[in-house]
Amino acid sequence: MPVSKRSALQEETASTRRRSGRLSSTQVKSSYFEGSSDETEERTSKPSGRRKGADQSKKRARYAESEPDQEQYKDESEEESAPVQPKKRSRGRPPKKAKEEESDEEDQYDDAPDDEDDKDDDDDDDDDDEDGPRKVEIIPLEKLRDTGGVSYEDHKIHKNTMLFLRDLKANNKRPWLKSHDGEYRRALKDWQSFVETTTQTLIEVDDTIPELPAKDVIFRIHRDIRFSKDPTPYKPHFSAAWSRTGRKGPYAVYYIHCEPKKSFIGGGLWHPEAAHLAKLRQSIDERPRRWRRAMADPLFRKTFFPALEKKGVEDVVKAFAGRNQENALKKKPMGYEVTHRDIELLKLRNFTVVTHLNDDVLCSDNAQTKLKDILSGLSGFVFFLNSIVMPDPNLDDDESDDDDGQEGEEGEEEHGGEESEDDEEAQDDEENE
Repeated sequence: MPVSKRSALQEETASTRRRSGRLSSTQVKSSYFEGSSDETEERTSKPSGRRKGADQSKKRARYAESEPDQEQYKDESEEESAPVQPKKRSRGRPPKKAKEEESDEEDQYDDAPDDEDDKDDDDDDDDDDEDGPRKVEIIPLEKLRDTGGVSYEDHKIHKNTMLFLRDLKANNKRPWLKSHDGEYRRALKDWQSFVETTTQTLIEVDDTIPELPAKDVIFRIHRDIRFSKDPTPYKPHFSAAWSRTGRKGPYAVYYIHCEPKKSFIGGGLWHPEAAHLAKLRQSIDERPRRWRRAMADPLFRKTFFPALEKKGVEDVVKAFAGRNQENALKKKPMGYEVTHRDIELLKLRNFTVVTHLNDDVLCSDNAQTKLKDILSGLSGFVFFLNSIVMPDPNLDDDESDDDDGQEGEEGEEEHGGEESEDDEEAQDDEENE
């Protein structure tokens, strides 16, 4: 290769190398070092005026040639000087925003990063609490209440059982019952033994009641709060119901409710199904005297309507309808006229009677004797309802029809011949048909 071409190629490569991003070993420096180089030159030598002018012109030329290189050096230096943020390991949470370095002017007005740091620290503390072991609250079991020298007996309720129900009503919460589990189990056992003894007493009154185990008669103390506005989880009382099929079934029941200052004994049909309700209304419409005869029973009136013992049967019927107004119809039932004689009975959807008890009755030594007297006054009414809803095929119902006919004259006297007019209209309708 000729010497001229070789020298031209070397000059070209040298110029390209100077323009590259690498630091050259020549005396040309970027503007980053310009201030220091000028200072050193000024310190070392102070040239004369002509020499000084020539040096300044050379510096300007060098500065013009090295301008693009200086900008490139700046960009690379800034990129190299930018700190690299290490990645923070996360535990299943979304990654947090990394803090970016901003200019001095932005830092003066931006106080958010400090607050975010505090929030992040709080979040970490919360996460640590969640990941850590759970705190277990230990509720100590309380000692059983003293019996006061009175032993638990099957034929009556112990006073401690009443006190437990009173405390349960005041502290109707699950933690409280767990801490009083021993007291609850002792009270439940006392109630179960009382129910078993009462079953034998009831069988003596009504032989249609079978000897069922206590679990088929007793209601649970736990409440179903799924669809209730009342959030309390327990019933503050003990209860049991006896019928031919236990506490459940289509038959009328004998019911005992044990609650401090609210105990009572009741019976009858509570919310009977639609088919049985239709039978009851049909019986009221077709055989009204049977209903009056059942409510005119002396023992029934003495037990459940003592204030009306010396009054007429119509007052008892009216009082019976008044006590069962809960869930009663506001209007007449379908198929019956508003002017019906027993329209108040036809509107009913419950057919029950109740008598309240003093706490001392259930806790006394003669509790079973008193219960037997009340259940005896209720047995006739329960038997009457069962004969309508679930009639026994082995029993003949002609007797009751004859009784209705024999009491016809009394009904005519009481109601001013209304029954006779109704009978005449019914006969006329049958002849027309």
